[in-house]
Amino acid sequence: METWRRRRNIEEFSKGYYGVCAAGGMLSAGATHLAITPLDVLKVNMQVNPVKYNGIVSGFSTLFREEGASALWRGWSGKLIGYGVQGGCKFGLYEYFKKLYGDLLVNQNKGVIFFLSAASAQVFADIALCPFEAVKVRVQSQPSFANGLADGFPKVYTKEGFYGLYRGLLPLWGRNLPFSMFMFTTFEHSVDLMHLKVIRRKREDCSIPQQLAVTCLSGYSAGIVGAVISNPADNIVSSLYNKKAASILQAVKKIGLANLFTRSLSVRIATVGPVVTLQWFLYDSIKMFTGLPASGGVRN
Repeated sequence: METWRRRRNIEEFSKGYYGVCAAGGMLSAGATHLAITPLDVLKVNMQVNPVKYNGIVSGFSTLFREEGASALWRGWSGKLIGYGVQGGCKFGLYEYFKKLYGDLLVNQNKGVIFFLSAASAQVFADIALCPFEAVKVRVQSQPSFANGLADGFPKVYTKEGFYGLYRGLLPLWGRNLPFSMFMFTTFEHSVDLMHLKVIRRKREDCSIPQQLAVTCLSGYSAGIVGAVISNPADNIVSSLYNKKAASILQAVKKIGLANLFTRSLSVRIATVGPVVTLQWFLYDSIKMFTGLPASGGVRN
């Protein structure tokens, strides 16, 4: 470990450090979201048409039978680019705000710092994501709408203007703010718990494989918690983008309060848990490859 530490040529909390975090977030988020495009296509269709797509196995069978294998990869460009941009903003800014709030709120509970940092980063990340999400959801649930981002962006802008690209920003914040706040906080506390109760060694005293194992276990826990918390808002986003409802209140009324929490939850958990785990693994691998420490905890 001492040899690894001496190889570090990027100082923590420097511009280079935040650049690595942003690049790591962009690569990890873009790659993982691209990989689970078929599950995301199914999830969106389950939300928009729950009668027709009422289960994971039957839903995939219906999509494959009616539209072919290519239907499972609709919206892949939006997943790769949109969530790559979002991931770069989210992870890079989270590290920045965690340092900022950690310095300002010296005696504050760490959970408060994690919540504030995640929320602050996610606000900007979703502003970057929103136009891509507006096109992606339509492409995935409306086969005749567009083939991808290249022809989808002009169609949305021509028909609905700038508002069409950002009409889902508030519900997107409603979905991703709680997701991000609980996901990052659960991850951070899980890392601390693993080192304190399981490994019984500080992070800096662990080998790289041990640190990455902690990252994966903590990432999976964080993904499950975030998926459950954000599922209601995720259903609202899909309803708004596909014009199943004209407003958030109307979407809630049409979907039903109970269904907000349960509709597509199984496929969302199946999607988000592994994705968040792999994101954290790739993110920390990139950081550690450059000589930076694995994620977790407030460092001063």
